[in-house]
Amino acid sequence: MNPTITASLISAFAALMVCMINNHFQNKKSEKAHQDNIVLISYRLEELEKKVDKHNSLIERTYEMERKVDVLEEKQKVANNRIADLEKGA
Repeated sequence: MNPTITASLISAFAALMVCMINNHFQNKKSEKAHQDNIVLISYRLEELEKKVDKHNSLIERTYEMERKVDVLEEKQKVANNRIADLEKGA
């Protein structure tokens, strides 16, 4: 085989190997960055879920308090009517 062709084939093979090795390490680096992003997104989603749970809890407590206030207001009306009836009868 011609030495020029042999040298060209060796150079091409070496260049191909360098490209393949570089591609491998770039792929690993990209995969690591992707995994880091997934971890960050998961963390932020968990924190958001905690905030939503706190908010929902507050809304539930507020609704319960409103119901209690409504019951107390109704009892107050009944008591006022009874007092008014007693005052009329006296």
